[in-house]
Amino acid sequence: VQLVESGGGLVQPGGSLRLSCTASGFTFNAFFMSWYRQAPGKERELVAHISSVGGITNYADSVKGRFTISRDNAKNTVYLQMNSLKPEDTAVYYCKASRYGMDYWGKGTLVTVSS
Repeated sequence: VQLVESGGGLVQPGGSLRLSCTASGFTFNAFFMSWYRQAPGKERELVAHISSVGGITNYADSVKGRFTISRDNAKNTVYLQMNSLKPEDTAVYYCKASRYGMDYWGKGTLVTVSS
């Protein structure tokens, strides 16, 4: 089982980034997918999640209206489009696959929002 995040980097406030998480080793389209983030000195927090076929999404209040989660089951990939980025969005972003108590995590990608 492998989850590999990509797309992180340094971006100015107000900018955009798109994160990707590509999965292998399990039946991707059967799993609920989530993005989490962990800022320095803080607990890991849920950012967004999406149901296995993509019909249901949910977001943390802090990112509603700015971030969009989506998935392409044909490519075994989940995305996080992040717009209007703020310095407080700086964190390591992780994707997670979940199904009936099974959780798989990626190693994360760093997003830094700074001028």
